[in-house]
Amino acid sequence: MVSTQTRPTSAAIAQQLRTILTLTNAEIQIAEIRQAQARTDAVRDELAGNARKGRSRAHGIETALRERGGFADMIRPAIGRANALVKSVVDQAQPLDEALLSDLALEQQLVGRAKYLKALATGNQDSELATMADRLVQAHTETVEWITTVLAEEALGGPAALRRTPTQWASGLATRAITLPASLTAHGIDRVAAALRKSPSVAAEVRDRLGQRVSAVADTADHAGHTLMNIGEATARSVAAGRDAALEAVEGSARANGASDVADGIHQVREATGIVESTELPINDYSDLNVGQAVSAVKELTEPSDIRVVLAYEEAHKQRQRVVSAAEDRLADIAKDVVGVS
Repeated sequence: MVSTQTRPTSAAIAQQLRTILTLTNAEIQIAEIRQAQARTDAVRDELAGNARKGRSRAHGIETALRERGGFADMIRPAIGRANALVKSVVDQAQPLDEALLSDLALEQQLVGRAKYLKALATGNQDSELATMADRLVQAHTETVEWITTVLAEEALGGPAALRRTPTQWASGLATRAITLPASLTAHGIDRVAAALRKSPSVAAEVRDRLGQRVSAVADTADHAGHTLMNIGEATARSVAAGRDAALEAVEGSARANGASDVADGIHQVREATGIVESTELPINDYSDLNVGQAVSAVKELTEPSDIRVVLAYEEAHKQRQRVVSAAEDRLADIAKDVVGVS
């Protein structure tokens, strides 16, 4: 009996190759854009490597298309890159998790299309193309797992691998601002505001202390304005120092007056922005540890909140890349366990 089934046509394979090529060019563009958000050199190098691998995959797809009598559509890859640029602009107006979910959707589509391409190639008895499709599935699956891990880090209070852009901070997430940290709006502000409404006397003292600090900072900044060198840096340091001292003073005052909710909310802000004292960190004698000792201590932490506090402090004070990377890796390990990524 003669089978009525037909093999997939070359046109169907060419169509999938062209579509995958377009999506791959979008993926390359996004990897290049995300490099600017990398928290560490290691992550930046990884993203740069992803872009290079993407270009290699794109070349392989074009070659496979030509070898099978198709032609590389030069317009649609350009559209893919243009769409990625548009996406990057849109990303700036939404929280980081939404931007990453969009990246994840792209990678998942590439996985699905690569699997479909393998099925087409297998049905057409094209073992070489099926092998290439297998490589595409593996590459995009790894990227799916990486993005899933970064999203889990975000959910655990990160991000560790990627920083938010300024406008992503402004989309309602925490930030380390030059004035009062906007992370007040993310975690601490509701708690602080509710407690202040219940404690008018504490609220008045908060206003007075902050007013005094702002006035002092303004005087310092004005004096810095008369210097000819490093004016921006000097002013920024002055304002940041005033901000940090104000938050610490208000927290202490609130705690002394029995407004523990206010104090706890402000302390949460100080932890998120790295302006706590080293003695408040979950690692004993942290300020005395060298790089190797700090890395070893960070690897022993088990609570995401403890890792975030150390990471924020390190970035605000010592800025040792190995320690930052260790904290990022530790949080990534915990995130992988949470989402089941091996």
